Amino acid sequence: MKITRLSKYFYLKFVRLRGEPHSLALGTAIGVLIGLTPTMPLHTVIILAITMSTRSSAIAGIISSWIVCNPLTYFPIYYFSMVVGNFVTPYHLDWQRIQHTLNALTSHQGFLDTVHEIAGLGFETIVVMLIGGLVLALPFTIVSYYFSLHLFRGIRQKRLGKLVQKNVPKN
Repeated sequence: MKITRLSKYFYLKFVRLRGEPHSLALGTAIGVLIGLTPTMPLHTVIILAITMSTRSSAIAGIISSWIVCNPLTYFPIYYFSMVVGNFVTPYHLDWQRIQHTLNALTSHQGFLDTVHEIAGLGFETIVVMLIGGLVLALPFTIVSYYFSLHLFRGIRQKRLGKLVQKNVPKN
């Protein structure tokens, strides 16, 4: 019951966003891209930097990142990033090393301790995880852009229709 209520809450937050459909859709796609990469403690910072530089919606990016990367999904995200990264890079990474890092990330350490934990992974681990995460996230990013563009254009049309109906004089 709580999951249904929470998903409805995020859906309403998402569809009530104001702005140009392209800006909202681009922010959504950026949020999905970053949310599906294994850069957990830095998601918001990265999303803000990219959305500011592309003049897209930071709020749409942050909300969509929360939707795709949450306590139910970050273990699969890290696992599939590792699997895909092992496949597309010349390096090999085992799950025990990732699991140790995930345990450190979820143990509620301070921000600097978390960054030090990630920095201590080594070059090969970071390459495998980032490349794997980007390859994994790219199809979802493209789909989310076009889906959300269609959604926000529809919402805009509906709002304009209501505005026109409201302003039409009654005879």
